[in-house]
Amino acid sequence: MANGILIIDKPEDWTSHDVVARCRRLLGERRIGHAGTLDPMATGVLPVFVGRATRAVEFASEAGKEYLAGLRLGVITDTQDTTGTVRETRPVTAGRAEVEAALSAFRGDILQVPPMYSALKVKGQKLYELARKGVEVERKPRPVSIHALEVVEQVSGSDYLIRVACSKGTYVRTLCHDLGQALGCGGAMYSLRRTRAAGFGLDRAVTMAELEKAAERGEAEALLTPVDAYFEQYPALTVDERRERSIRNGAGFPQRGEDGTYRVYGPGGAFLMLGRLEGGRMAAVKSFFEV
Repeated sequence: MANGILIIDKPEDWTSHDVVARCRRLLGERRIGHAGTLDPMATGVLPVFVGRATRAVEFASEAGKEYLAGLRLGVITDTQDTTGTVRETRPVTAGRAEVEAALSAFRGDILQVPPMYSALKVKGQKLYELARKGVEVERKPRPVSIHALEVVEQVSGSDYLIRVACSKGTYVRTLCHDLGQALGCGGAMYSLRRTRAAGFGLDRAVTMAELEKAAERGEAEALLTPVDAYFEQYPALTVDERRERSIRNGAGFPQRGEDGTYRVYGPGGAFLMLGRLEGGRMAAVKSFFEV
């Protein structure tokens, strides 16, 4: 059975669900999930977790992300990006210097009001379902962190390419909208490419076309990164057969060493679990062995 992490360079006009559905067919594995949904207009890094590796999605989803976003000034839409209906256009008087100056207010820990066109729920209803009915409801601001924000290129008099490194839960199109508001001319996102997610960059990503060709050759599984590679920042620990049995039975066991998180392997080299050692006793944080 296929197990591991596949870094997909998601194509434009595909949903994240489309990618997962195609991966299920090509890899012959039903247990597939992804970390960090991308809207159809967005492209770039979409980490796909296959087989037993799906147990790592919860860790990957918490990681920060990095994007290259197209900011178009002078336009306001209902979706905060250019796929939506234009509500208003305004003249653009701000230049690159003014745009770069405006960015400073959005760096660090900020509050962001989620857009109506989002999957967040209010009283059990998804916001985008309400928005499609023409209903707008009050949304509470949510804290997010913008770790880096800079102008990469001025594409035209009103279009800019900006780099955004941010925390989980950040809406980049809302950031573009809010930047436009701060500049007094309005703004919307016209493109989005995710360059990093769950610790993986575009240099590790494969296109859907490359995955299709590998599957035709029977080599799709060769593109998978072992799930333990995601936890390579933690030291490795190999246990004996007796302790491997304890792990497979869901039991903790005594272990010497410094307190901390470890990648735990069996005597045959199989990755068994991510474990936590405290006070001389090892316990599972998450197991990854096949059952």
